Amino acid sequence: MSATNGKKIAIVGGGPGGLTLARLLQQSGAQVSVYERDQSRSARVQGSALDLHEDSGLAALEAAGLMEAFWANHRPDLDSLRLTDANGTVLHDHVRRMSGPGKRPEIERGPLRDLLLDSLQPGTVQWDCKLEYSEFQGEQVLLRFANGQTSVADIAVGGDGATSRMRELVTPVRPEYVGVSLVEGLVPAAKHAIPELWSLLRGSALIALGGERTIGMGTKPDGSVLLYAGLKTDDPAVRQSLEEAIGPEQRVRWFRANFKGWSDLWEPLFREAVSMVWRPLLVCPTDQHWEPKPNVTLIGDAAHVMPPYAGEGVNMAMLDALVLSRFLLSEDTLGDAIAAYETEMFSRMRSMTADTMVNTEMFYAPDACERVVALFRSFGRAEAVPPV
Repeated sequence: MSATNGKKIAIVGGGPGGLTLARLLQQSGAQVSVYERDQSRSARVQGSALDLHEDSGLAALEAAGLMEAFWANHRPDLDSLRLTDANGTVLHDHVRRMSGPGKRPEIERGPLRDLLLDSLQPGTVQWDCKLEYSEFQGEQVLLRFANGQTSVADIAVGGDGATSRMRELVTPVRPEYVGVSLVEGLVPAAKHAIPELWSLLRGSALIALGGERTIGMGTKPDGSVLLYAGLKTDDPAVRQSLEEAIGPEQRVRWFRANFKGWSDLWEPLFREAVSMVWRPLLVCPTDQHWEPKPNVTLIGDAAHVMPPYAGEGVNMAMLDALVLSRFLLSEDTLGDAIAAYETEMFSRMRSMTADTMVNTEMFYAPDACERVVALFRSFGRAEAVPPV
């Protein structure tokens, strides 16, 4: 008998991990609700494209019966990654593996989310449900949302990201700042707005390195370009000055002040971007552990957030969903299923987190150009790909 029989399952967070878990459980007849903070499926623009890995993200979609939908929406045009230095000098062009053993095809976050949403039963996702508070209530879990709505579930799964409120039910340990932050922006109509950089980008993806800084660019299907500018900093004034940089020229001045030694080639990114958002990078302890709870667990960034420099975030979230669903559907009790899942998850994430932190140090090292290029040349597809 499945541990989910007759149980009401609540998944907090409608990202790829949470939606994949909902799909996998519904395939076996489980009663599932997903609570998502966005007001609707179109409430905000989704971020950069994702490369899904054969043994994790793609394996989860295969189990969910969604591979046909995936291939109908993937992006074969994102077939290359260009590495440059701070002056825009090309250091290496890397071909991405889209097919064959070890394939890592790319898909936009929006279409991935849409195909997962479309696979769920109507009414599965409850929108405008930002979790405000949760607590154990006997053998159940009470969820209270900012809109005043409440829900009681037999099992609650936190897939609510790096600042998870569900995490408070399983551990007091919070993710820590790694000393690196990303500035995220979007440049519309990039071919005309930033023609020189568009030519350098070649309609695909690019990472520039130097001076303990990075700039990543990735194209979107509508012709816009996502910008990710990364820098090592512990100074709150750097963030404050960016958030106070309202106009284009103020943002350019911020770039000049914080990317000293970088060519003015990159200035149009900051001048033409329609918005700039500060994103501090967080990590959970490599050796984190908690005693399993009988009816609450975590997946994805809520469980094991880490910087993006192993290209594994969404893949690990979807693999979490796959592993957890299998234990929930095969074990006799919820407690046994959660304990088995968390044992596997902790074991898997110890080495993944350690490797990611090694990669993060490499991308922001004084000799990053030499080390990153050497890494990409050494492997068919490096295990160190930032979010571009």
